[in-house]
Amino acid sequence: MAEDSRGLFDSLTAFASTLVSIAHTRLALLSNDLEEDRARLFSLVLLYVAAMFFLIVGVVLAIILVVYILWESHRLLALSSLAGLFLLLGVGLCITALRKSKTKPKLFSSSLSELVKDKDRLDAHE
Repeated sequence: MAEDSRGLFDSLTAFASTLVSIAHTRLALLSNDLEEDRARLFSLVLLYVAAMFFLIVGVVLAIILVVYILWESHRLLALSSLAGLFLLLGVGLCITALRKSKTKPKLFSSSLSELVKDKDRLDAHE
C-alpha cells in the first residue's frame, strides 16, 4: 500500500511538473507575440511620422513654388522638383503604412495554435 501511494505521489508530481512546463512555454510564446506586435506598432508609427513630415514639407514647398511662379523662372525647376519629390515620398510612405496596417497578423496567433495542438494531444489520450 505504501508503494501505491508513493507511485501515485510520483505520478502527481510528474503531472504537476508537466503542467508547469506547459504553462511556462505558453507564457513565453505569449510574451513573444506581445513583443512582435509592439515592434510592428512602433514601425507603423514611425512610417506615419515620416509620411507626415514629407507631406508637410511637400505642401510648404508647393506653396513656395506658387509664390515663385510669379517671380523668376529658374527657381521654379528646383522648387517644383523638390516639392514633387517630397510629395511622392509622403504618398508612398502613406500607402506603405496603410498596406502594413491592413495586413497585421492575428494577435497571439502562435500561442493560440500551440494551445490547439495541446488540446488535440490531450483529446487523443482520452
